[in-house]
Amino acid sequence: MTWHLTHDVEEFRREAGEHLAADPVGNTALLTVSETVRRHGPDAYGDGGGLPVRFGWWRDRGSGPVTAAFAQTPPHPPLFGPVTPPQARELVVVLRADGAVASGVKGPDGGAQAFADEWAGPGRWSEVVRLRLFRLGELCSPEQPPPGRARRATEADVGQAAVWMTGFAADTGASTDTDYTANMARRIADGGLYLWEVDGRPVSMAAHSPVLAGQSRIAPVYTPPALRGHGYAGAVTAAASRGALDAGAEQVLLFADVADPTANRLYARLGYRALAPYVELHFAE
Repeated sequence: MTWHLTHDVEEFRREAGEHLAADPVGNTALLTVSETVRRHGPDAYGDGGGLPVRFGWWRDRGSGPVTAAFAQTPPHPPLFGPVTPPQARELVVVLRADGAVASGVKGPDGGAQAFADEWAGPGRWSEVVRLRLFRLGELCSPEQPPPGRARRATEADVGQAAVWMTGFAADTGASTDTDYTANMARRIADGGLYLWEVDGRPVSMAAHSPVLAGQSRIAPVYTPPALRGHGYAGAVTAAASRGALDAGAEQVLLFADVADPTANRLYARLGYRALAPYVELHFAE
């Protein structure tokens, strides 16, 4: 009973693909991260400073089924789907033996805390953000949409979208030093980025990920501070959600900050229902 590690995303998907597809909701982030690395290479999520990407899967027996999985794309911390606390603690042992570096962890509540206690020590980590995973029931577009219309972003919108992605990163505590141009160009090329525009001027954006194992996830959702409070975010999120459904998604998901009641109410009005708690934790120096 242990973790198996690889730097090869193709091997990871061969070994863990059935497990990921069996629970596409719980493994939504692992599906999108691994697919992005498959399509765009190990630096798709930023310069890892020479550290390799790592993927892993847990088998209860040598040839038994995979029951847990994780990914790490430096400079980002390890990320996992549903894991038990013993699996999370064992992952620390295996990662350290492999020379991995971690400044934090992301994942479902209990497993993330077990990982943090084992890696950093009890009380030697802090909560960066507490998230809630939502799943769309029946899409309810705003009854009184704001002025304007939704449209798919085009190549001409890459620059604006990259600037807004930096604003989204600042709002969510992510790196604002990253150049998000390539990231947003990929989203636009995939056809998943939507803009709400008023009189031809973009005022808000939302995106959905490519459909994998029947699921697609909404992210990011961003409106510049000066333009908030007009209903643009709700309207463009509804458009991106509809886009995901039209692309074949059977389940449309999103993560929302528990500490942001406005966003949580917005998603509930659109038809999203809360599923499970997730956290991002940071380790003390």
